[in-house]
Amino acid sequence: MIDLYYWTTPNGHKITLFLEEVGLPYTIVPINIGKGDQFQPEFLKIAPNNRIPAIVDRAPADGGEPISVFESGAILLYLADKVGQLIPKEGRGRTEVLQWLFWQMGGLGPMAGQNHHFSHYAPEKIPYAINRYVNETGRLYAVLDKRLRDREFVAGEYSIADIAIYPWIVPYEQQSQKLEDFPQLQRWFEAIKARPATIRAYEKAAAFRDQVLNTEAARQLLFNQSADNVQR
Repeated sequence: MIDLYYWTTPNGHKITLFLEEVGLPYTIVPINIGKGDQFQPEFLKIAPNNRIPAIVDRAPADGGEPISVFESGAILLYLADKVGQLIPKEGRGRTEVLQWLFWQMGGLGPMAGQNHHFSHYAPEKIPYAINRYVNETGRLYAVLDKRLRDREFVAGEYSIADIAIYPWIVPYEQQSQKLEDFPQLQRWFEAIKARPATIRAYEKAAAFRDQVLNTEAARQLLFNQSADNVQR
């Protein structure tokens, strides 16, 4: 039913986590971002921002033609509404989920991503940039830890907000963070890690883990794009 254009990044993991959680049938279409698959014309028709993940729903709720969706947050929201799970349909509960979904999309993801880049991928180690993003990642961890002091999951019940956030916490060591510094976050993290759907999702990712992104060729593809690459 769902074609998932996927690679083993935190944003890619979000969608396998969701699909495994709700049991929606899907097929993985690998997009090897280290080899430039994201720039193939066929993929750009689905994901014009040349980023994974993206999906094609071949059985949309309206019964019409297949629909494609790109951007991980939009995909999670689309799929949650499609199956009526992992987000309330209306009211305050829905607002709670959405604000934490957008917190991840606009905060944790970009900041942790820059943390990864300057700490592990940038050819020049710039102390200011590394400290800036390591500290901001830690601040966001603290925000999440505080949020979880009086609730099991970020919006009360397990939701697409938790699914969006979790894969960005998985590489906490690469982000120079210690989970023991954030006890409520650590409790939340271990609970999600133990979910059967999480285990299945990361087992599927294992098939692609021998692919190395931190090579000169991969870095050129991933980090040296400009407007010229889009316009030509």
